[in-house]
Amino acid sequence: MIDRSILQKTVKSYDNDNISIATLGSHSALDIMDGATSENLNTIVICQKGREVTYKHFHRIINNVITLPKFSDLLNDDVQKSLISNNSIMIPHRSFTTYIDYDSIENNLQVPIFGNRGMLRTEERNVEKNQYYLLKKANIRYPKLFNKPEDIDRLVIVKVMESTRKIERAFFTASSFKEFNEKAEKRIAQGIINAEDLADARIEEFILGTYFNFNFFYSILHDRVEFLGIDRRLQTNLNDFTSLPAKQQLEIDVELQNIEVGHMPATIRESFLEKVFEMGNKFVDSTKKEFDPGLIGPFALQSAVTKDFELVVFDVSPRVPGSPVLMMSPYTHYYYGESFGTGKRIAMEISEAIKEERLDEVVT
Repeated sequence: MIDRSILQKTVKSYDNDNISIATLGSHSALDIMDGATSENLNTIVICQKGREVTYKHFHRIINNVITLPKFSDLLNDDVQKSLISNNSIMIPHRSFTTYIDYDSIENNLQVPIFGNRGMLRTEERNVEKNQYYLLKKANIRYPKLFNKPEDIDRLVIVKVMESTRKIERAFFTASSFKEFNEKAEKRIAQGIINAEDLADARIEEFILGTYFNFNFFYSILHDRVEFLGIDRRLQTNLNDFTSLPAKQQLEIDVELQNIEVGHMPATIRESFLEKVFEMGNKFVDSTKKEFDPGLIGPFALQSAVTKDFELVVFDVSPRVPGSPVLMMSPYTHYYYGESFGTGKRIAMEISEAIKEERLDEVVT
């Protein structure tokens, strides 16, 4: 891991009147750029060739588009030197950790990151100190885990990587070892998954409930966890399939997939908010103990509210969750008197850190 003091030294050498917010041109880059623009910060989007059109279109919020043959070329010395010379702070999102491997992020990326770069890999379920580990330390309920399919004794969801698109997971459900084998074999035959990835699949109890993606922000400047709002995920081909009449659903032989393609805003009953706040605070406290200095900035706890009104977390995002609909959130309005998204809250924190000469505190 790059020593944090080196990155802090880099950011201390920056021209505070010309700080740039940089991110990969994917996932939630527009939200991040819009937020930076609202705080009068410079903006840089790093694009992979062939995917830059979107970002050149929104020129109001993007000052500079850097187009590279591959996203991973961000690690090239000349690219990194250019970003540092432009006083850049990198904002990580899911595409960032998909296209740039964790070892490179932790050991080779010299550009300061807003957030805790050492925590990014906790999102992966196959590492020792993963999201389950942190949830357990925080005493937050998460689904029961099954080490092998022979142990399945209830409805489970199997999370396995797609064979062709490694950034997507080909989820399927099963309620027994027999059903697991039948569905797995069918998907292997169709080329959706392969046997090698199936061996590394994660098998979790399927939590019946209403799904909420709770979006938070930990301000290291104020030592405060803020609740930014809720989104729900639109997934193909699940959402459209379930809108069909039951008779038609039974007549169609199609493999359902949970590929996220969009978001919609949501709210929750006020009586649940105390539990939401408690959950966010407990999670941040666990990260401080396990990954010094702990979480910095945005994170999300994707959860289900059960019929017994219990909150169960089934996925953690230790970075920008990617929910632009938070711009319509009532919860930021309750805090600040205006509604805004994750991108603006990041920019607000960075702007405040610049004014207070504490920019080194928000980067790793």
